[in-house]
Amino acid sequence: MNNPKLLRCTIGPETARMLSLGHPWIIADRYTSRWPQGTCGSLIELVAEDGTFMGTALYDPGVRIVARRLSAASVALDRNWLLARLEQAKASRTRIDPGDTTVLRLVNAEGDGLPGVTVDRYGDFLMVQYYTVAWERYLPLLTAALQDVYAPLGIYGKYRPQETRKLDAGKNTRPPQGRLLAGKPAPHKLVVRENGLLYRVDLVKDLHTGLFHDQRNNRLEFRRQAAGCRVLNLFAYTGAFSVAAAAGGAVQVTSVDASGRYLDWAQENFSLNDIEPANHEFITGDCFMVLDQLAKMGRCFDTVFMDPPSFSTTRQSRFTTAGGTAELVQKSLRLLAPNGLLVTSSNLQKMVLADYLKELRKGSLAAGRQLQVVSVTGQAEDFPFMAHFPEGHYLKYVVSVVQEQV
Repeated sequence: MNNPKLLRCTIGPETARMLSLGHPWIIADRYTSRWPQGTCGSLIELVAEDGTFMGTALYDPGVRIVARRLSAASVALDRNWLLARLEQAKASRTRIDPGDTTVLRLVNAEGDGLPGVTVDRYGDFLMVQYYTVAWERYLPLLTAALQDVYAPLGIYGKYRPQETRKLDAGKNTRPPQGRLLAGKPAPHKLVVRENGLLYRVDLVKDLHTGLFHDQRNNRLEFRRQAAGCRVLNLFAYTGAFSVAAAAGGAVQVTSVDASGRYLDWAQENFSLNDIEPANHEFITGDCFMVLDQLAKMGRCFDTVFMDPPSFSTTRQSRFTTAGGTAELVQKSLRLLAPNGLLVTSSNLQKMVLADYLKELRKGSLAAGRQLQVVSVTGQAEDFPFMAHFPEGHYLKYVVSVVQEQV
């Protein structure tokens, strides 16, 4: 039976069709513009034009995703409902063997039936990230439920704005900060394990924590592939892939990033794993310019890895996945030995794999070389997505062998 206290909001035929297929997003349109006035975070009833009940949603007025459906039934967003969702997410991960790993995604937003919110474990601490302010009022309930299910030492929360480009471009005063929601604060230099390797993370500063653990399986395979290789890691960030390559027996790893602070962090990660940073190379600079400089020096690598952010700006250039990947590939191929590996990755949700491969093809053609794709993977198993929500399959990780044109 529907809850009479909730606002009844009529949706258009296309939204009704998408909801009937299981997609949880309600995109703002002319129908949502006529919805009754409500507050951010309130629950609403979704109804089709003929009055058919379509579910309960979390309201976020004034943004593109104006509501996220929590259930096709009439539900209350209370502790019991959250506990049921968390237990379901926990049960779905019982088949996962992450190896010697202490960082894991426990809730993957839409992939676990909690649209707009994720929960990650970093050792004994949890990080809740929410992508809509509509979740703000429910954080105490969610925190209490997480304490019941996982009993962590501490729980942090961080709001993740949709328009992160403004953060990268310096249009916001500062990036989002994690704040302690419950329990004890984490050490300033919290160290976690991934496949037996150690990495420092920070649950408070910056947009990210320092480790993209959706790449866990890919990083393990990269570690194996790097044995005996000269490796170039572009957009190295805090050097997780560089550490994996060095631990796997790479002859030398060259890490390039625009931020010297992140490369200092990368060297710290090397030292945590008893790998001498001085035996490797760290270059601070714009990746496009560094690629040109390395080519002029006649440098050659056996493996080039690139995992650029979807959008980034430096003093020298501006990068977008759709506008810069081909050029990045073209420049990288000048530095790769025949039969070398080009490993490329993108987490841009809006770009499907077929379009991403077109960018790789465009870059290889411009370089006069061929890319033989030998492996295509995505995110680790603890980042599940629903079949009715293809946007949840966002990570594209492509391993290609470089061949000469014949």
